[in-house]
Amino acid sequence: MPYLNQLIEGYRRFRANDWEHERDRWSELAEGQNPRVMILSCADSRVDPAQIFDARPGEMFVARNIAALAPPYETSQGFHGVSAALEFAVTQLKVGEILVMGHGLCGGCAAALTGQFDDTAPGEGHFIADWVQMLKGARDSVRARHSEIDNEAFLDMEQEAVKVSLANLRTFPWITEREQAGELKLHGAHFSIAEGQLYILDEAEDTFRPVSMN
Repeated sequence: MPYLNQLIEGYRRFRANDWEHERDRWSELAEGQNPRVMILSCADSRVDPAQIFDARPGEMFVARNIAALAPPYETSQGFHGVSAALEFAVTQLKVGEILVMGHGLCGGCAAALTGQFDDTAPGEGHFIADWVQMLKGARDSVRARHSEIDNEAFLDMEQEAVKVSLANLRTFPWITEREQAGELKLHGAHFSIAEGQLYILDEAEDTFRPVSMN
């Protein structure tokens, strides 16, 4: 396993550098975690929230999946991994904020927009298509706004996906209760890989604004 060897070398660098320099921090974390924010982001290898936000160990509770999607609230039988992560972060860790972070060049959003995996078998894209099906309404709106599926349409789809996730988060009763009580804040963001630029969603204005470097 050649790449496992690279991972082990990375672990050794971590132990010799980061862990050694943060030993007091790791000692604290051995007693438990107390993150103040949950990040819901894409599983894409290019958008690591800890790297983008230059976070220390224990600062963020992170859940990653295809297209950074929050599903709607459901109580049916099944394996609700994202819902479990949300429940743990909000009701047990009592985070004060949730940030949904989409990103540029998102393959999951592209699959939703183009329908490239529709009607495929398991192992050929079925699970991807089934997962991004929650973006069907957004996809229809994006397609209606664009005469062709180009870069602008893909960006529109990525940003709409963030809004869908925020709307879905607000279907969870214990999220809306805390938001209305001022105990929890929800945010949306989009990270441009090409620019290295983070955009924050202004929900009142329904637009994504670049974060200033000042």
